[in-house]
Amino acid sequence: MAHNMTLEKPFIARETEEGLRLAEVHRKERPWYLWGPYLSDRQWGTVREDYSTNGEAWNFLSHDQARSRAYRWGEEGLLGLSDDQCRMCFALSMWNGADPILKERLFGLTGSEGNHGEDVKEYYYFLDNTPTHSYMKALYKYPQQAFPYNQLVEENRRRGRDEPEYELIDTGIFAEERYFDVTVEYAKVNPDDTLMRITAQNCSAEPAPFHLLPTLWFRNTWTYETDEKQTRPRLQEVLVGEGERDGYHLVQATHSTLGEYWLACQNTGQHPHLLFTENETNAQRLWKIPNTTDFVKDGINDAVVNGACGTVNPEQYGTKAALHYTCTLAPGMSETFLLRLSATRQTDPFADATAVFDLRQAEADHFYEICGTQSESEDRRLVQRQAFAGLLWSKQFYYYDVEQWLQGDAGNMPPPEARKAGRNREWKHLNNADIISMPDAWEYPWYAAWDLAFHCIALAQIDLEFAKQQLILLLYEWYMHPNGQLPAYEWNFSDVNPPVHAWAAWYVYSREKSTTGRADRDFLERVFHKLLLNFTWWVNRKDSEGHNIFQGGFLGLDNIGIFDRSSPLPTGGMLEQSDGTAWMGMYSLNMLAISLELARENHVYEEVATKFFEHFLNIAGALNNIGNQGISLWNEDDQCFYDVLHLPDDSRIPLKVHSLVGFIPLLAVETLEPALLEDLPAFKQRLEWFMKNRPELASLVACWQQPGAGERRLLSIVHGHRMKELLKRMLDPDEFLGDYGIRGVSKYHADHPYCHHVDGVEYSVTYEPGESRSGLFGGNSNWRGPIWFPINFLLIETLLKFHHYYGDDFLVECPTGSQQMLTLKQISEHLAERLSRIFLRGSDGRRPVFGQNEFFQTRANWRDYPLFYEYFHGDLGTGLGASHQTGWTALVVRLLEETL
Repeated sequence: MAHNMTLEKPFIARETEEGLRLAEVHRKERPWYLWGPYLSDRQWGTVREDYSTNGEAWNFLSHDQARSRAYRWGEEGLLGLSDDQCRMCFALSMWNGADPILKERLFGLTGSEGNHGEDVKEYYYFLDNTPTHSYMKALYKYPQQAFPYNQLVEENRRRGRDEPEYELIDTGIFAEERYFDVTVEYAKVNPDDTLMRITAQNCSAEPAPFHLLPTLWFRNTWTYETDEKQTRPRLQEVLVGEGERDGYHLVQATHSTLGEYWLACQNTGQHPHLLFTENETNAQRLWKIPNTTDFVKDGINDAVVNGACGTVNPEQYGTKAALHYTCTLAPGMSETFLLRLSATRQTDPFADATAVFDLRQAEADHFYEICGTQSESEDRRLVQRQAFAGLLWSKQFYYYDVEQWLQGDAGNMPPPEARKAGRNREWKHLNNADIISMPDAWEYPWYAAWDLAFHCIALAQIDLEFAKQQLILLLYEWYMHPNGQLPAYEWNFSDVNPPVHAWAAWYVYSREKSTTGRADRDFLERVFHKLLLNFTWWVNRKDSEGHNIFQGGFLGLDNIGIFDRSSPLPTGGMLEQSDGTAWMGMYSLNMLAISLELARENHVYEEVATKFFEHFLNIAGALNNIGNQGISLWNEDDQCFYDVLHLPDDSRIPLKVHSLVGFIPLLAVETLEPALLEDLPAFKQRLEWFMKNRPELASLVACWQQPGAGERRLLSIVHGHRMKELLKRMLDPDEFLGDYGIRGVSKYHADHPYCHHVDGVEYSVTYEPGESRSGLFGGNSNWRGPIWFPINFLLIETLLKFHHYYGDDFLVECPTGSQQMLTLKQISEHLAERLSRIFLRGSDGRRPVFGQNEFFQTRANWRDYPLFYEYFHGDLGTGLGASHQTGWTALVVRLLEETL
């Protein structure tokens, strides 16, 4: 069985200090994972915090309410960290003397406010991180003028879908460099001892006041969780005693399960003040009802910004505390602030701070020299390093007990009765409280099943065990539904994502085996047994007529079709989906590959492998209309696959949209090696029986005689002529091949929109290379033309698998019409390079990801901070959608190798 064929990097060098720390973690010797960037970028506006009657989460708990309202299910902060259960949190807070509120959290538009959906309206960058979070670095750009909250909301509300998003840079607030660069670094001394270094630099030509308030607080569990009511945590100031070096303030933190910690805050020549309040809701401000405590969550904000009296505790204790530093920074000058959070009280907490930061940064450099690209290009190394950083900064603590959420908490206001018939009511078993890799910690601060599978491909390059743990996580019984479905995402756990979990598990397993020689069959077997349940759910729930044609539904491609594929069709009937069926063909082959690998040591799995082989043949046969079932998804005239609309009168209409849907059948491909078949005679015998007794399906198994080595078998939904026809269309610059990757919808539709009429209503798809002009799925993502990394990555992997079978003699014109003939491997490398170019500086010094934004392209303090967006303009490569999508877009780390 052929593994994924991309070039394998050397496994993490055990001799690096970071590699040794990872080994300690995974041997459960030292808890280096205990503290990390697990604090969400946004808790407001999430489903978990929504207790409304109508399920409008964005409106129930808004950004304006967030500073005053204690959360139930998590916490958020600005470039912060927490322990792995988010019991105690640390984050930046600051004030420029002009804003109406402290800058404690990132601001962005809600789904209804943005003309293209929700969107964060701040500039922050994840610059460095190691897998154990021994060293982390991030940058926030803080304007010196009042933050234009209202202007951003009002202008975006005014704009239509044909206009671009109105961004913070467009307000002119960064003109004349009137902002602070605020850099935060974390360096672990030990697993429970972390140094923080915060540096604020005035980038303008004028002096500017700056207030820094590093903040420590406890997540409010005492209001909701009965076992915490008698053990309320506490923060309190402790005077530095004799024998201890002075020059710092000290806060003692006591928590019933986390234990005792000490936060030391270095003085910097000014006279900082410690401010204490409680992480309790300000009911008076929000609802005009009396508060239950004297000091509330926004008490520090009111004391600093409004000069209010009586809003912080004069007795210097509480559950939320901040050290208030004030300074005026001269033009170009910077100020550095040191803090240390430790489970041990230090007598001289900052004596070795500089040495620790230097050491951890050097160790991070060494780690990525081994694990990163070996390219001589400094720019390639920079982009890859920041992609890894964003991926690791997006690990978040995710807490959600659906049963508790539906029923409400004892002693608190019960949720509305309507909730029991509303969102996620079928997922009462779901009880999550784990560190999970998030798609985007602000826009998508919740896991998504198919996103996570792609995250693990990139994570495996630097933390293989964590990648495996993430893949197993969603298969636990407190995630997976009892019927076998994987939870999609918190807005609708019942939505259907493409079944790529088996592919990711097989990829990660194969990568470890090829780089270390270790075959982790325990991992593979654990995943396989749970995926058997998920596969059965797909077969039983999504093949409604038993013809091996799958309806699928949403399948993660949002607005790619003319209809909302997750909702009932306006025509009635059903949609027979090329991609839904092809995904199941791919799923069958992934499970076949896994079962054959397991059969090497346990021949019982040969029988299971036969079952998946049969599934694949039936699915591939149905998709190719073998047996004349009357369900032809392949269109002979156009030489491509389409979705087919199956109407209630049993008629069928092909929906002739040229989209990625037609290329998903390419992904169902696998090769069987002669040596493997010789090792598994029972499976080989069954395979040969099928080849002999099911001749109508035998064409789906291609054979190639290797000299002196037997026959290599190719299992694929499409090969030979049909594969070439699909590649001809895919590699055509006038259709799918853009300068920066494969587009979601063909450029052909720019001049030839596809239209379908139902009861006088026109449903259409045109080529939309940028932001969505459709309202489907809130309009905040678009598959009708832009470039998306996950499908592009799968297509690259697919080409390599086909090359493994066909070799260098099989040539395809690329680009179509160029008369340049390339091997499939060369085409895969060509696509990888196009995708990588999105982030890299070209010969003109410009990065396509920045588009036409001259500020980002040319300013020294901006041009080397590429962001890893959700998707990219189909013609220009400009970043679009969620701006910190260092989830699946982090796949670029695999593409940035010198060769594939």
